[in-house]
Amino acid sequence: MSAKIKVGVLGATGMVGQRYIKLLEDHPWFEVTYVAASPRSAGKPYSEAVKNRWLIGAEIPAGVKDLIVEDANDEKKALGKCQFVFSALEMGKDEIKALEAAYAAEGIPVVSNASANRWTEDVPMLVPEINYAHLDVIAEQKKHHGWDKGFIAVKPNCSLQTYMMPIHALIQAGYPIKRMIVTTLQATSGAGYPGVPSFDMIDNIVPYIGGEEEKTEKECLKILGKVVDGKIENAAGPVVSSTCTRVPVIDGHTACVSLEFDLPEDKKPSLEEIEKIWTSYTSVPQELKLPSAPEHPIVVRHEENRPQPRRDRETEKGMACVIGRLRPCNVFDIKFVSLSHNTKRGAALGGILNAELLKARGFFD
Repeated sequence: MSAKIKVGVLGATGMVGQRYIKLLEDHPWFEVTYVAASPRSAGKPYSEAVKNRWLIGAEIPAGVKDLIVEDANDEKKALGKCQFVFSALEMGKDEIKALEAAYAAEGIPVVSNASANRWTEDVPMLVPEINYAHLDVIAEQKKHHGWDKGFIAVKPNCSLQTYMMPIHALIQAGYPIKRMIVTTLQATSGAGYPGVPSFDMIDNIVPYIGGEEEKTEKECLKILGKVVDGKIENAAGPVVSSTCTRVPVIDGHTACVSLEFDLPEDKKPSLEEIEKIWTSYTSVPQELKLPSAPEHPIVVRHEENRPQPRRDRETEKGMACVIGRLRPCNVFDIKFVSLSHNTKRGAALGGILNAELLKARGFFD
């Protein structure tokens, strides 16, 4: 067996960084050899830096607990210690954008969870089952910046993972979508730690999450777009109207979706056809048998009261989109409820899947 690729985690002491550390334990391809965080954590063993703040509910991996935390602001510290980094940085967007570029300039690829580079024209915003072809833009990105080995790839907002695969499956099957109304019920873990105050969440729903509705309505257009002249050109549709809410659930984002097909009435799919499209949906991650890829990216439940976060978020090890309540819509054409695990598919494990795709396609060679 070939040696594992050495990887680093930026923002390693935060909630998403901790999730990366735990999920990469015993990974068949990757090994964490470098951790970096804020200056207040730098110089400490990782176990000390997260003392009383380890949130994952299991022991810190033995191979990481004694690693010395470096200052994430000093990209040169990573040289020779890892081949690429996962970015779970928690800073201002301009700071993150500059710092991720600094790592890439040093020849260290960046696989990012942060939102800072999601709208950079030559940075792919990946859901590997959907827009794997956007990897083609990396060559232009490297050329544009004069980077040799370094580059940046990002993942989208966690709530989009809840419904983008079923939407893509329908479009790919020849059923374009004109309009959608999406209401998300987002878990508290999506706000990080300590997150939303308990007094606001217990016996309550918060009908506003700053910036989430804009992301929900716009990021899908980049994901569904095409690479044109070395840049990602956004898709023209569907038009999305969203309402994003915070609910008293720990993990698992739910979305209630109503959609209208951009087709004549006699060309629209039946509910049976839609379910068949979803349950047969696979893509490049499944073809390549990437370690973190779900065997069944979309899982359809027929119980009238599913999906539910507590019962369904771990489906396919937290990497599936679980759909239920598929039915006709009195205003548009169909409506359904979908669920995904926001801190796995929507965050760290989704980032790991991105890295696996990059590795399989030779970007770390």
